[in-house]
Amino acid sequence: MPAPRIAAAAVPAPWGIIHVAASSRGVVACESLTPWEPFVDGLERRFQTTVAPGGSRTLAQAVAELEAWLEGTRHDFDVPIDLADRPAWDQRVLGAVAEIPWGETASYAEIARRVDRPGAARAVGGAVGRSPIGIIVPCHRVIGADDTLRGYGGGWFGSLEDGLDLKRELLLREGLDVPRARG
Repeated sequence: MPAPRIAAAAVPAPWGIIHVAASSRGVVACESLTPWEPFVDGLERRFQTTVAPGGSRTLAQAVAELEAWLEGTRHDFDVPIDLADRPAWDQRVLGAVAEIPWGETASYAEIARRVDRPGAARAVGGAVGRSPIGIIVPCHRVIGADDTLRGYGGGWFGSLEDGLDLKRELLLREGLDVPRARG
């Protein structure tokens, strides 16, 4: 089977650039806090193919939806998502995360229950942390059982603090003021 063609673009956001990439089947990556070159390098390793700027209907739709989301005129995403290269567990978890409505949150434990794995909150956290599609799959809406901000950032550049700052900003955009965990 030939390697999928991956198209990528950059979308300006208040906190920096959002990089987004799509295959012919859907969005495969959406990252903040990652410079362009490491974003592209990671995609090329992940898919064993060259990444090209622009040139995909799915990518154009993702860019338009991200821009509308940033303007506040869109709350949800309708662009297809392609998680075919991810483990089945990650696909199940991220599918449940994608169903968290705008302006609401769910705990890692709640997501574990939604995927019929009560008690697997840590495993859910691992899958959420590995998500290659932030914002569009709203991982920022997953919070601690104590209703506080917990990890955000996966392999992104910057510190855990940078990731939590971004998570807080994304939630504030949805009208949610979620405090940081203490200590």
